[in-house]
Amino acid sequence: RVVLSAHKMETLPKSHLSERGGDYPVDILCDVSYETLKKSSDDCLSHLQSTSACVTSWFVPPDSAKVKIKISNVARFSLFGDDDPAHTVLALVQPGEETQLLALYLDGRWWSVADVMKTSNPSRVGLVTVQSVGERVVLFLLSQFIFGILERPLESELAFSLHPAGELGKITWSNGEAVGFYTVKRKGSLCDSFTSQSYKLPVLDTLFVRRHWRRRGFALEMLEDFCSSFGKEEALGISNPISPSMYEVCRKYLLTHQKQRDRLYEVEAPGGWGERRSVWLQIQLSHIPKNSKEQALSLEVSKGEVNATEDLKEEIGASDPTAEQLSEGVGASVCDTQKTGHKRRGTAAGGAQTSKQAKTSN
Repeated sequence: RVVLSAHKMETLPKSHLSERGGDYPVDILCDVSYETLKKSSDDCLSHLQSTSACVTSWFVPPDSAKVKIKISNVARFSLFGDDDPAHTVLALVQPGEETQLLALYLDGRWWSVADVMKTSNPSRVGLVTVQSVGERVVLFLLSQFIFGILERPLESELAFSLHPAGELGKITWSNGEAVGFYTVKRKGSLCDSFTSQSYKLPVLDTLFVRRHWRRRGFALEMLEDFCSSFGKEEALGISNPISPSMYEVCRKYLLTHQKQRDRLYEVEAPGGWGERRSVWLQIQLSHIPKNSKEQALSLEVSKGEVNATEDLKEEIGASDPTAEQLSEGVGASVCDTQKTGHKRRGTAAGGAQTSKQAKTSN
């Protein structure tokens, strides 16, 4: 909500929103280009720079105090990595805190982060492939802000790098809201811009479920979708290192999909046979990282004593849904070296990288 004094700030009329297919950005931006998004941002910046000092505009977040909209509180954030087109999104940040996003400027108005994560399109449900500008913005928020800042403990080294523009991504929608996502390195795609090596198999690179929606089967659903989407491939990869919670997702999936046990590997780029480890074998040998007592106990289930039906009632990646176990729901965290092209989740992606990539507009 925008509160103004001295003048009325330009905003998109409600009737215009409805004509374009929905009341939320992901619905409105279904046919908008990155160039249009940039022009809208440039116009907003020009307006802020030219506005008289006696004119004040405020943004009122849904759950905190109002914030003045001024040039020093506005920053551009890159949607993609350094090797991709320099497409950005304009954000209103907490004064003095560049990583604390309050709103995004999309299609002529400010939207709270909560509203950007919503949809009014009843057909947008389940897993939806990321294609439009609006969906890319949602993916950015999920990986860099929701996980990268809000739902990642300070002591955690796990973080996601910005996803490349051409990377396959899918967002899970439930009850009109984005609840998680996963991304895939396609077979044949380059590992990075520093080498000619390419992936030898499709690789599940990142997977995340928001804290509130865990224990509902979404992580398991995304893993199953990944495996079924590449049904003709003899082998599939999951980026190394796999988190304890993602190993639990794999365990529950492979218990009821025995034919998949010989297909799923933990891999280092580019994923040749010498860079693969059988996920099922690692589970059988208990060669699995543990980060909590509950996870350790859940991974020591004896073969033949598992009630698979009851097992699947729990959301994997959320065996301990506290803030200290934020690695839950994170499917893959891969190395970020020029040699492999993987993303090191222990170095500055997430919150640290977001802080670095934010460019204040003053």
